[in-house]
Amino acid sequence: MFEAETTEGYKLCQPNDLVINTLWAWMGAMGTARAPGMVSPAYHVYTPGDRLDSDYVDALVRIPIFAQEAIRFSKGVWSSRLRLYPEGLYEIWFPVPPLEEQRAIVTHIARETAKLDALRASAERTIALLKERRAALISAAVTGKIAIPDSID
Repeated sequence: MFEAETTEGYKLCQPNDLVINTLWAWMGAMGTARAPGMVSPAYHVYTPGDRLDSDYVDALVRIPIFAQEAIRFSKGVWSSRLRLYPEGLYEIWFPVPPLEEQRAIVTHIARETAKLDALRASAERTIALLKERRAALISAAVTGKIAIPDSID
């Protein structure tokens, strides 16, 4: 969109770091970094400890109840101007099952998401085929290739 004139105040983030937009956390603007990079001063960067799988953290912060917790511990006068500062994030309780269970949860989410993605792709193909069929029927009706009854009983 635009390039900042300076990177003063910007923060480095590494893969697996949790990155949260302080101004938009209440809307769920957070997730784990997939690549090294730099974020603006509007973000905070957190490195999950040894007890947390970063993919599990990513899934956890994306559920709506987590955004509600972010709202609960944010500061601000107006709901649209809330800010989640580090001290607010540290008040949010994270369920921390053993690493094996965290990884099993992530695997389950990936498997179920793949099923949903396949269903969506199938539905999109069906819709495209139905649109083609509709266009062919309209064309055939307009050109007189098929008879259209005057009334349907």
